[in-house]
Amino acid sequence: MSRASEEEVPDDVSGGGSAIADTLPGALPEELRAELVAFRRDLHMHPELGNQEFRTTAAIKARLEEAGLAPRVLATGTGLVCDIGARDGVRPMLALRADIDALPIPDTKHGVAYRSTVPDRAHACGHDVHTTVVLGAGLVLAELARQGRLPVPVRLIFQPAEEVLPGGATDAIESGVLDGVGKIIAVHCDPRVDAGRIGLRHGAITSACDRLEVALDGPGGHTARPHLTTDLVTAAAKVATEVPALVARRADARSGLAVTWGRIEAGHACNVIPQHAELSGTVRCLDLKAWREAPDLVHGAVQEIADLYRAKSEINYVRGVPPVVNDPAVTDLLRDAMALRRGALSVEDTEQSLGGEDFSWYLEHVPGAMARLGVRRPGERAVRDLHQGDFDADESAITVGVELFTAVALLDAVR
Repeated sequence: MSRASEEEVPDDVSGGGSAIADTLPGALPEELRAELVAFRRDLHMHPELGNQEFRTTAAIKARLEEAGLAPRVLATGTGLVCDIGARDGVRPMLALRADIDALPIPDTKHGVAYRSTVPDRAHACGHDVHTTVVLGAGLVLAELARQGRLPVPVRLIFQPAEEVLPGGATDAIESGVLDGVGKIIAVHCDPRVDAGRIGLRHGAITSACDRLEVALDGPGGHTARPHLTTDLVTAAAKVATEVPALVARRADARSGLAVTWGRIEAGHACNVIPQHAELSGTVRCLDLKAWREAPDLVHGAVQEIADLYRAKSEINYVRGVPPVVNDPAVTDLLRDAMALRRGALSVEDTEQSLGGEDFSWYLEHVPGAMARLGVRRPGERAVRDLHQGDFDADESAITVGVELFTAVALLDAVR
C-alpha cells in the first residue's frame, strides 16, 4: 500500500465522520497563522506564574472581544471562560481547555528573539502553545458560528495555575466552568512527538502526583552518645530509604505507586545530633484506586520508621492531582477528527506518563480526553524534555492543534 493511500481517511470513521469531511474549513489563512505565532511568542516573552497571569488574561480577553465574543474573567482574577454558539435548550457544550501559567525557571534558549524577558520565568511546559491553540480554535469556531455552520456549542476555558498543586482546575470547576458542558478536551505539548502528529491513549495517560513533607523531631545531643538521645539523622535516612520500599511492597505493583524524595535537611555541625530534620518529595501513581489509598499507606510507613528510631513525626500530605483517565469514546473522537483532518498516519499511540496534570480534575465530573501534541521539529535529533529551560516548540504545531479542535467540534455534532 502506498503512503498516499495509507493516509486516506478510513471508510469506517464512526458516526458519519466521512460525510462531514468536505465541510471542514480549509487551511488556516496565512494571516491567522502569522497572528497566532506572534501571539504565542508574545506570551513566551512574558511568562507569568500561577494565579499571577494578569497580562496573559488581558491579552486573551482583548483578542476574544475583538472577535465579537464575550469572555468572562474567572473569580480568581486570572483565567477566562468564553462561550461560542451557546443557546438555552441546545445540546451540552464541548469544552476546549488550555492552561496559561508558566514555570519558575530561567529561559536558557539561545538564538531566538522571543526568549523570556522575565528573569527566572519561562514557558517551559508549552502552556503558551496550549493557550494559542485554544484561542485560534475559538476564532475559527466563532467565524463558523457567524456563518451558521457551528452545530455544537463550544466553551473555551483558559485556566490559571496548572503548575500549582492541587492545580487551578479545582478553582475553575468551583466557579462553574463545567456547567452545561457535556465533554472536555485538551492537548499537551510532547517534545518526543513530531509536529504534525498527535499521541493518544485510552485510559490513564498521566500519573497522579501528590506532595509529601515529613518533619522529624528529637531532643538532640552529642554524636559521642547517640544511645542517650534520638539519632535523628539516621532516622531521617531510614525514612528516606525505607518508606519508598515499604509503600511499594504494600501496594499492587501494577499501580506504579512510588515515593521519591527531592529534599532532605538535618543538622549544622558534624558533632551535634540535631533536634529537627525535614524531607520533602512526591508521591506518584499510575492507578486511580491506588492513588486514593496512597495517603494511608504513606502515613503508616513513615510512622513505623519514626517510632522505631524514637523520633516524633509530623506528616503533611498534600493532595495533588489524580491521573488523567481518557474516556474511550472521547479519545476515539479525537482520533477520528485528526484522521479526517490530517490522515490516519498523523495519530500514534502513546505511553502513560509519570507526569501530573490537573486536567484530571475535570474528568472527575465529565467525560473527556487529552491528546499529546507533537512539537518536535521533524528530523531533529536533539532530545528535549518539558520543564527544561531550553524547551521550545515547532510552531507549526499551533496550526495542527487548531485544526484538531475545529474538526472535533464538527465531528462531535454527528456522534
